[in-house]
Amino acid sequence: MALITNIFVGLVAFLHIYFLILEMFLWDKPFGLKTFGNTQEKANVTKVLAMNQGLYNGFLAAGLIWGLLLGTAGTNIIIFFLSCVIVAGLFGAATASRKILFIQAAPAIIALVLVLL
Repeated sequence: MALITNIFVGLVAFLHIYFLILEMFLWDKPFGLKTFGNTQEKANVTKVLAMNQGLYNGFLAAGLIWGLLLGTAGTNIIIFFLSCVIVAGLFGAATASRKILFIQAAPAIIALVLVLL
């Protein structure tokens, strides 16, 4: 069970590294424009905001990886960062796009349930 739990936590961390790359480096590139449904003009105006958001996603990933590297001693760290991901995902789903509920919050909820079992 610990292996499956760690895989799910690692998946959430990987997703947030992916979000970091999308938001910090690809926001105004063709792939980023298509992913977020932005125009070049909108992406240019919001690029700095997206980079800031990407940085925060990187911090979430770093916290989860830190918790994983500590093994069982990192359980509380993992719980904290998964909770942060869930809150961010729920807020994003309520304010930006319902897709965020499934892309960000749902994997973190599954991982948190597995950690707490």
